[in-house]
Amino acid sequence: MTTYVAAMLLGLGPGAVYAALGLGLVLTYRASGVINIAHGAFAMYATYQYAELREVGDLVLPVVGLPPRIHLTDTPTFGLALSVSLAMAALLALASYLLVFRPLRRAQPMMTVVAAVGLTIALQAVAVVQFGADNRFLDPVLPQSPLHLLGVTVPSDRLLLAGLVVVAAAGLWATSRWTMFGLATRAVADDEETTALLGRRPGWIAAANWMLAAVLAALAGILVAPISALNPTSYSLFVVPALAAALLGGLSSFGLTVAGALGLGVAQGLLLPLQQDVGWLNQPGLRALLPMILVLAVAGRRGTLIPGRVAAAVVSVPLPAVEPARRPLGGLLLGVPVGIVALFLLTGSWRLGLERSLAGAVVCLSFVVLTGYVGQLSLAQMSLAGVAGFLLARLEGELGVPFPIAPLIATFAAAVAGLFIGVVSRRLRGVDLALITLVAGVAIQEAVFGNPLVTGGLAGSSVPNPKIFGLDLGLSGAGFPRVQFGLLALAVLAASGYGVARLRTADLGRRMLAVRANERSAAAVGIDVRRTKVLAFTLSAALAGLGGCLIGYGQGRLSFDSFGVTASLFFLAIAAVGGVTSVGGALVGGLLVPGGLAFTALDRVAGLGEYQQVLCGLAVVVLAVLRPAGLVYRSGRAARPVAPGGDRPSDGDGGDVLSGGKVRAGPGPQTPEAVDAGPARSAEGNRPSLAPYQVNPGGVA
Repeated sequence: MTTYVAAMLLGLGPGAVYAALGLGLVLTYRASGVINIAHGAFAMYATYQYAELREVGDLVLPVVGLPPRIHLTDTPTFGLALSVSLAMAALLALASYLLVFRPLRRAQPMMTVVAAVGLTIALQAVAVVQFGADNRFLDPVLPQSPLHLLGVTVPSDRLLLAGLVVVAAAGLWATSRWTMFGLATRAVADDEETTALLGRRPGWIAAANWMLAAVLAALAGILVAPISALNPTSYSLFVVPALAAALLGGLSSFGLTVAGALGLGVAQGLLLPLQQDVGWLNQPGLRALLPMILVLAVAGRRGTLIPGRVAAAVVSVPLPAVEPARRPLGGLLLGVPVGIVALFLLTGSWRLGLERSLAGAVVCLSFVVLTGYVGQLSLAQMSLAGVAGFLLARLEGELGVPFPIAPLIATFAAAVAGLFIGVVSRRLRGVDLALITLVAGVAIQEAVFGNPLVTGGLAGSSVPNPKIFGLDLGLSGAGFPRVQFGLLALAVLAASGYGVARLRTADLGRRMLAVRANERSAAAVGIDVRRTKVLAFTLSAALAGLGGCLIGYGQGRLSFDSFGVTASLFFLAIAAVGGVTSVGGALVGGLLVPGGLAFTALDRVAGLGEYQQVLCGLAVVVLAVLRPAGLVYRSGRAARPVAPGGDRPSDGDGGDVLSGGKVRAGPGPQTPEAVDAGPARSAEGNRPSLAPYQVNPGGVA
């Protein structure tokens, strides 16, 4: 019994970190309506800054390509290191809000998610460049003297950290109830424009809350550093359990957020002795499933994750339509010969980069189907690709299943996984769906890919070369990188791209676009909204799985990191840079994959290969603000924002939503939530924006 009590008390430490980050998420959402999944990255960078100041006395700016280090002192003190690090976090948050998220306040809500993904990738990449990717362990800040409580002895820092978080939550609650700043923040959350009319400045109120949230996150990261190893990935992903706790509190209650976070930490701590005593619980990564279970419980109880924000008539920035592909067969007949010629002309690292780009473009096509056509955003696409990749390694490497049967089975398994996610999340949409897939991706990474029985442990999983009728189509072998694999990847990409282009003009594709434009109107004309979204998830997962098989063949050996959450976020970033509304955008995204053709060019020509992820993350942030449709989108028509309730949308190319009728999807009911995120229209009136990330929260449940 004492073992369980000790484990529960030790779990208060991680739970307190989740609580501090969760309080920050509540602050940013209440003040600006943004769920900042880059919140953990702020804490990560501030903690690295604290470590550098304590160890060498350097201020390390979050920039690359310029002299980033400024030596402050040869005798750094705790007070100096702490104050500078907290100031760094506050300034990062202020710059992020003013330059990125405030300009996106009238954009589709999904654009803030995409921008936060880009910001996370950029900060992680900068941290790797400046500090390295190895784990670092810091000296404790809080006292760790033994504390005797409930018959057990535990370090006192866990309880002190939990107590500090509870005090912080009480202070935030009191501030929100009894101070002018707190009352103004609550007023902004209820009605931003009315608050402005009363003489308050919502932008600066939101900025102050963002800075306060970042300071809390940085303080928690510094205090918990002795408990958890410091590295760019794990610290950034602390935001996932914190997000689960904040969602339990409805992104508004400080008390429920802290209670949920501490309870989550205690439950994770309790699992450790339970796994030793109960054999079937002794599975790696089981603790990572608890946030997903909590999020699913919240979604099941409420029917949604994010509570609706009451707002005045907010005008959405219009985004481009999903244009039908022009002569997809002609593009196929032109693109395939060009690809073949390029494969034979390029050699060495250039050919290898092209072959990796071809495989990565197939994964990017999965975003075109799911996000571009039906308006659903998944942050777990590489997790689905990993299902296929690791199964392929097991089928071919261990069971001897021949090519092409093995990749077909693996792709089917990924499609089934996508079907399951689609069924579970069929009532969710928009940011809700993005968040639940983020939590699910972390759970899959820890519980599935972290299982050595699945991934082969430190040795990884070997994927043999594909062979058919004695012909070796693999990458490795004489003449590496072999052109045969490039031809295989080109054939798969050509078939997949042609199918996705034709899907846009098929009956199913039009139904997908109708669902994205307005779910209630689509249901009113006979479209099964849930079935359409589940089909989109299944097709998208199959494409991701197919890309995962090609990645497996291309790498030859898969490891835990091959298909992690970070990889999923990066693939979303490169797909967004290219544009998720067209096959051409997926092809551009493929060029940007790690080790792809763009990486090779950056490395060989400009010597900037190590900055690829930094540049890609920044590109996502910039494009989210200035060109949300990506680089490939073509439009010569000017557009102006109009409030919902204007002209009714078509399918995006001037035609009807449905292939066989003249019915057009209407604007839906004018609830405050629908006004806040309803469909935006272009200057022509009849032409909707059908944005890549647009979903109407007033749609069919």
